[in-house]
Amino acid sequence: MVKLLTHAVELRHLRYFVAAAEHGSFRKAGSAIGVQQSALSRRIRDLEHHLGAALFHRHSAGVSLTFAGQRFLRRARQILRSVGDGMLDVAAIGRSEHGLIRIGIYSSIASGFLPELLRRYGNQYPKVQIDLIDDNPAEHVTSIRQLKLDAAFVTGEREWPDCERVSLWSERVFVVLPEDHRLVERDEVGWDQLAKENFIVNEAPPGQEIHDYLVQRLAALGHHPEIRVQHVGRENLLPLVALNRGLTAVSEAMTAAQFPGISYRPITGEVLPFSALWSSKNDNPALLQFLELARSMGRSNDTDAVTAAFSTIEVSAEPLKMPDQLQ
Repeated sequence: MVKLLTHAVELRHLRYFVAAAEHGSFRKAGSAIGVQQSALSRRIRDLEHHLGAALFHRHSAGVSLTFAGQRFLRRARQILRSVGDGMLDVAAIGRSEHGLIRIGIYSSIASGFLPELLRRYGNQYPKVQIDLIDDNPAEHVTSIRQLKLDAAFVTGEREWPDCERVSLWSERVFVVLPEDHRLVERDEVGWDQLAKENFIVNEAPPGQEIHDYLVQRLAALGHHPEIRVQHVGRENLLPLVALNRGLTAVSEAMTAAQFPGISYRPITGEVLPFSALWSSKNDNPALLQFLELARSMGRSNDTDAVTAAFSTIEVSAEPLKMPDQLQ
């Protein structure tokens, strides 16, 4: 049947045939689909010629299906229905009504710009599946280049080869303290007050980046901090702070996660910029709509997009310098 359709029979032949079968008349079928009776009659004769079988009995009252025509009618309807469904599916994908978008994340989705972006996109395109992949920026970039990821959100404002980038939002950096720590009484904390503290990070992303970030900041004060790597996930790292195993640092979005026994305090002047990365070779329609919405939110700086967890975002005069691994 595929060979037949591609080499001899056009879809209009099938459409004319089905119309004639349903109306029992070439004249009525032509009138119903807006085709002259003579043209419809010629196309059906062409179809019968290609098939090598008569499809209709012709008589003065109209036409009726032959035995071959009755068998062929079911197949013709199946073909037209399949083609029609396929066109609807493709059109829906082109309008981003259906599809799949794979997003690499590096920030918490507890609150802030990113979860609000995901919520708005999900509301506008509820039939698009969103897969989130949590990994470090280098792995995200590799996946984007290989088109295994559609986009990724990473820290910093560096340009990555073979990737497009747009800056979208910034988050303050917070130190996580035990609730009985001496610095809890302060509204914000300076690096000099953290110079002699012990820190903990987890081995999974973004643990290594937090480690390098702490070393970079505290080394500028002439102090090399003690940083212990804990083999736990993010959800178990903060309870360890409450147990006085050490302090850690998080971005502002993570402060929406509440754990007993800990307090968050902003580090003076520390702001972490976030960017979206993608490949210009990626033609996923769902990605194009996703980026359009992200840019719109970034341009408008809509405070609603930052949720009630962020009343204000203080932007430092000097943007955060990223660790060497991320440069």
